[in-house]
Amino acid sequence: MNNFFIIILDGVGVGELPDADLYGDKGSNTLGNISRSLKGISLPNLQKMGLGNIIPIEGVNRTEIPTASFGKLAEISKGKDSTTGHWEISGLYVDTDFNYYPNGFPDDLMQKFLKVTNCKGYLGNIAASGTEIIKQLGEEHLKTGFPIVYTSADSVFQIAAHQEIIPLEELYHICELTRNIVLADPIKIGRVIARPFIGTVGNFNRTVYRKDYSLSPPSDTLLDILYKNGINTVSIGKIGDLFNYRGINNNIKTFSNEEGFKELLKASKEFENSLIFINLVDFDVYFGHRNDVIGFANALKNFDDFLPEFLDSLNETDRVIITADHGNDPTTPGTDHSREYVPLLYYGINKAANDLGTRNTFSDIGKTVADYFKVANELKGKSFLYE
Repeated sequence: MNNFFIIILDGVGVGELPDADLYGDKGSNTLGNISRSLKGISLPNLQKMGLGNIIPIEGVNRTEIPTASFGKLAEISKGKDSTTGHWEISGLYVDTDFNYYPNGFPDDLMQKFLKVTNCKGYLGNIAASGTEIIKQLGEEHLKTGFPIVYTSADSVFQIAAHQEIIPLEELYHICELTRNIVLADPIKIGRVIARPFIGTVGNFNRTVYRKDYSLSPPSDTLLDILYKNGINTVSIGKIGDLFNYRGINNNIKTFSNEEGFKELLKASKEFENSLIFINLVDFDVYFGHRNDVIGFANALKNFDDFLPEFLDSLNETDRVIITADHGNDPTTPGTDHSREYVPLLYYGINKAANDLGTRNTFSDIGKTVADYFKVANELKGKSFLYE
């Protein structure tokens, strides 16, 4: 039905980039290291497509006749976060890096935060794991009512709050004020993230009602170009958040990979002549950031199990790209993203499969999609539509 699907396996990298040492990521290889750590993983459907032809993956063998074209993509933009990765996939280079605050946000910024949001105080203001910081400060938060502010190795301003202390709509409003007023130019923080949680002392749990407030892309992306040319664009998962909802006709929110699978199948049957752009976030959020190797492998297996039903739902005119936005190697000591190549699987029914090699930029994906829909564009990258 002339649909093009871009499926982002969030955090599923395939080996360190040449500049990985600049990011503290020497030796990172999300898929390769997971497979070695577990002495092999089984992903038979991805193996058929050619995943094992991209890099050595224990348990996922090379195949002589893959069903998809295969390769890997390098990132040109600075950074290793979701915003940068998705923007580059969509044909936009991030030439200047975002602002990072590994030692917490400066006092003048936090005073502005208090003034603008009318919060009476805040807790934290450090770089921390989201699950750990609510363990450490959750009890004090319950007593004071102050939001917990923290960051990470990414360019993020995260605000955590218990849903019974700061209700969701109030937390979202605080985040909107932070995004639009507190962090106004020239500050360039990629995302403000609402991090609600529930529970009692010693048993706090983050909820599925996370919400991201991203910067708008500085110039047109693939989504903008398709939208302006009358091509329907469908975002599933956190795609809308990362592009500040620009260039999107249909935004579908999901809270798990399983919900993403259902919406992907539904979209394959309901839409035509559309870009369907989905992020499957569980790999990154629940397993990469928590160094959960087994959980990560199980999530990969769940996606692999889902693939046959999805591929069977396609029309001969449909195309699919399976890729990632960065790495998040759960076998390394850190809990942050890793600077890695990302996989490239390009599938169409009865379409010849080729070795697409190592691509110079994630933007080759956006360029390919634009060519598929035959729209004039000046996106970065090189199309592999006819390779």
